[in-house]
Amino acid sequence: MTSLKSLIARAVLVGTLAVASVTAAKDRPNILWLTSEDNSHHWIGCYGNREAHTPHIDQLAADGVRYRYAYANAPVCAVARCTLITGLYACGMGTHNMRSRYPIPSQFKTYVSYLRDAGYYCVNRSKTDYNFETNDKAHWDECGREAHWENRPEGKPFFAVFNTTLSHESSLFARKTASYRRSGTIPQEPSRDPASVKLPPYLPDTPEIRQDWVTYMDIVTAMDRQIGAWLKELDDAGVMENTIVIYYSDHGGILPRAKRYIYDTGTHVPLICRFPEKWAHLAPGKAGTTSDRPVSFIDLPPTALSLAGVEVPAQMQGRAFLGAGKREAEPYVFLFGQRFDSRMLRFVRAVTDGRYRYIRNFHPHRHRGILAGYPHGQVGWQSFYALQQAGKTTSEQSSFWNTPQPVEELYDTQADPWEVKNLASNPKHKKRLARMRAATLNKMREIGDAGIVPESMYNELSAKGTVYDYVHGKDFPYEEILQLALTAGDAKKKRLRKLRAAMKHDHPVMRYWGALGCTIRGESAQATAGQLKKLLNDAVPAVRVAAAEALAVQGDTDAGVRGLVTILRETDDPVVALEVLNIAEALGVTGKIPRQVFDKACETGSYPRRLADSYPK
Repeated sequence: MTSLKSLIARAVLVGTLAVASVTAAKDRPNILWLTSEDNSHHWIGCYGNREAHTPHIDQLAADGVRYRYAYANAPVCAVARCTLITGLYACGMGTHNMRSRYPIPSQFKTYVSYLRDAGYYCVNRSKTDYNFETNDKAHWDECGREAHWENRPEGKPFFAVFNTTLSHESSLFARKTASYRRSGTIPQEPSRDPASVKLPPYLPDTPEIRQDWVTYMDIVTAMDRQIGAWLKELDDAGVMENTIVIYYSDHGGILPRAKRYIYDTGTHVPLICRFPEKWAHLAPGKAGTTSDRPVSFIDLPPTALSLAGVEVPAQMQGRAFLGAGKREAEPYVFLFGQRFDSRMLRFVRAVTDGRYRYIRNFHPHRHRGILAGYPHGQVGWQSFYALQQAGKTTSEQSSFWNTPQPVEELYDTQADPWEVKNLASNPKHKKRLARMRAATLNKMREIGDAGIVPESMYNELSAKGTVYDYVHGKDFPYEEILQLALTAGDAKKKRLRKLRAAMKHDHPVMRYWGALGCTIRGESAQATAGQLKKLLNDAVPAVRVAAAEALAVQGDTDAGVRGLVTILRETDDPVVALEVLNIAEALGVTGKIPRQVFDKACETGSYPRRLADSYPK
């Protein structure tokens, strides 16, 4: 039986802990993340744009620390945000394809849950879109357009994310731009002369692109006013001096070859951290300074926890760059891209140290141009596509529309900020190329990058568990598959023996890459036609799709089309249908798919329908 004395002692202890908890909460900083959409760092004045008018963000930089080399790990919103909310690379969980909702292991908690457990009132206003199977809003105390840090209970510190959509790529769609002009969000006419713009060399000089450029600069100014209004709210409420403010963009953008591209224009974002005097000891430098430390979204969750005095969980793959949990930076930032919207013909990985960027193309047989669809709501994109179709673009402008793509790319972003001079074959950079190649592949191994598994397998895998568990299972031959993927992409005919062996392998992902390697080699791999025809009866649709494509590019179009049509007849999986429709378009054989079969495929899900609707008219 517990004595009265021990009960009293326990009550005193509990009361003391409660008081200590409240005291600790009051002694923790508020943290406010201000995020904008789709604007690369180069649109902001304090990042060197002399034509920009962004006074509030520039002042934030003057009062804080500006990060020169900050990156979204993926160049599109939902994928980048999945990495950010979990503190794990999306491609390591199988959530790297845009607008997918595949499940992840239950032990992977969001950084918000750790902050809430530590006593923070967590608010999101109001972007979610986390790209994995979850109730997005349930992670927050408040989530929505009316959510606000001012609603927190008395005595609680807050963590808040305020997101402005003003600068989203749709702001250059005619209807949205007109709405902005009517409302006074931007001037009736652009405040800058379109003729004064110096365009990047990868963009053709069209009136439409010039107009989009200057219009977007006004939109960024409007976005800056929103940032300023939110900062004023802090000041007016008297909480500015207890709040750490971090501003960043959700990825790069927005003109052609920016958003959805793993180049600097798609991934390099502004990042500014302001510390009030009370919390200046947590700052990496004095107000008005810059930091050359490479950082990325994978580092933001542990940094938020570190600033809040919360222990960073071991599962998080980034490194805190502020606060008590600050760690030394990794030498390279890891970047990734795969399916964007309804286009699923790219698989790229990259690293950067801030100056140099290495890119590995696992699908070099496919170009990276966006033929139609959502981005073509911008007249600039439309004008670019029209010139490309007419053969009126320069080599720099047409390079990402052409096939094959280079297997490896290396750019010096200091000397070549628009990344048009590929140094991968330059002997002077041989050692650097090798180091950055190794860093890319080592990171893929370290995280178990699930991009080496075709997405057309994901729905079936998710019905049984998670893609993460599949790739990290003891029976998954990761290194063997990675080496085969590298072999498949090098296009060397002498590797056919290895591809032949892979197509006989017990593991479906090995068979898939064996067949894809034959596609990449085209007619030079015609000797594998017999094996490929056998794979048209494979139990795994992804393997059958790869075999059908390989046969078509080798010259047996009829066999390839029959294989694709058979898959469409049989499948009710929207991702399988989407892959077939993408490949049919790439092969130029969409018209050979019977109308009834084509319509059935489009009915499997929204993305097949959207792909069909986006075909150039």
